[in-house]
Amino acid sequence: MFRERVRRVILPPAQENIDKLEKVIKEGNYYGAQQMYKSTSARYVSAERYSDALNVLQSGACLQLDKAQITCGAELSLLFAETLAKAKVSYDEDTLAAGTCERCGQTKERCGSPFPAEFFGLYGAKETRDRVRKIYKKFPRLSVPQHLDLADDDDLQKLSEAIAAAKTRVEGCSSFLKAAIKWSAEFGAHRYGSPELHDMLADYMYSESPEVDIGKVSFHFVRGRNPKKFASALVNFMGKCYPGEDDLAIVRAILMYLSLGNLRDANKLMDEVKMEVELKNLNFPSSELTQFVNYLLLTYLMKLQRSSMAFDVEILSRGLEISSR
Repeated sequence: MFRERVRRVILPPAQENIDKLEKVIKEGNYYGAQQMYKSTSARYVSAERYSDALNVLQSGACLQLDKAQITCGAELSLLFAETLAKAKVSYDEDTLAAGTCERCGQTKERCGSPFPAEFFGLYGAKETRDRVRKIYKKFPRLSVPQHLDLADDDDLQKLSEAIAAAKTRVEGCSSFLKAAIKWSAEFGAHRYGSPELHDMLADYMYSESPEVDIGKVSFHFVRGRNPKKFASALVNFMGKCYPGEDDLAIVRAILMYLSLGNLRDANKLMDEVKMEVELKNLNFPSSELTQFVNYLLLTYLMKLQRSSMAFDVEILSRGLEISSR
């Protein structure tokens, strides 16, 4: 216990290290700063000063991404998300977990910690989500150069470099958000993780991937809460995919929603796709697959209505039975 107290005392406040490392970044020593960010945050984690570790990692991730050091920024972002899980920070969309001990997660009264009050941080759910969102928004959004002459070696080199950079950005952001989703699933109320984080990941993967894998994008959209944006992505994809794949993308999305028991968003997605197609003067893909999924949605809806009617009849009969006694 005495050693633990000493170890906590000799570690300076996080802001001192943040200021020092920011100077290293400004000097252009990105690799040196990266190693210092990792070692400094690791010392705070070892001392179970998670709030300080998170502050250092967030600062480093944002600064590295601001300087277009994507690999470094992504690595620190990933460590930030993993530290949230190590610290057992709760993910709750409605409440705040205030005044919790950084060592055990209990309130100060229940913990009985000998450490002073400043060791008890404020782990606000909204504040933590805002910090994740802040890091996410630092990941660049750059379009791949268009209208290049592929017969020209310089243009071909530019295109190749742009595609490689885009893949690096998507992989880095995906690793960060997947770790954040895993944390939100483990310490939050949603079985599949935060819908908001799924929406963020789906949007970044779709908008920034040089070669969109609509199946992977759909996986996250259906676990999110934005079927309207999902519909817009599907309609946009319909203009880029191989002939005959447009109906497959729509049907797969509907079936993925239904497999999660989400009939509401399955119907909303279909409605939004049809509206988007009409607004853009496009043709909705009419095939046996789309007809099948339309009938499937109708069947689910009828089944739900019958279940509701049966429930109402049961309630009514019970009411009549009670009143007749």
